[in-house]
Amino acid sequence: MNALPVRERLAVLCLVGFLSFAVPHAHAAADAGAPSGIQAATTQTGPSGLPLPRFVSLKSDRINVRAGPGQDHRVAWIFAKAGLPVEIVAEYENWRRIRDSEGAEGWIFHSLLSGRRTAIVAPWSEEDTLALRRNPGENGGLAALVEPKVLVDLNKCDGTWCRVTVNGVTGWIAQEMLWGVYPKEIVD
Repeated sequence: MNALPVRERLAVLCLVGFLSFAVPHAHAAADAGAPSGIQAATTQTGPSGLPLPRFVSLKSDRINVRAGPGQDHRVAWIFAKAGLPVEIVAEYENWRRIRDSEGAEGWIFHSLLSGRRTAIVAPWSEEDTLALRRNPGENGGLAALVEPKVLVDLNKCDGTWCRVTVNGVTGWIAQEMLWGVYPKEIVD
């Protein structure tokens, strides 16, 4: 049996020690930076007892978004349209840190938010119109054409397709074309 010299054994032990530390931490870092995919995979429970993150909508036409949780913080901007979807990403007492469809974040008092689900049709899209189908699926027949950035009421989602209503027209659109619902999320 060939024994390694002391210096080489020490080098091997250092390498094994480093790898045993670095590899699990590299996997954890990769997992932490991974996109959220299915909501349940990254959901926590906030102080309210409700899941974080989660989508909600704005209750009124004029809502101040503040730089911090409290009325003593400056107003960062003002939402001017009821029903817009926002994502609650944190909670502090009765304040909710929200993210809008453009990625901007700020704080809103909880009573100004509604559990009613809405979505925005493909705010990232450069297309002129997108198909709203009579039935779920690419061959579901055309119900209407909708423009990107249109606000829709979310009726239900099966994880792939969502039934939505806009201006009295109800139809189905691919779930991946909506901001306001997580990929593969089921909405009843």
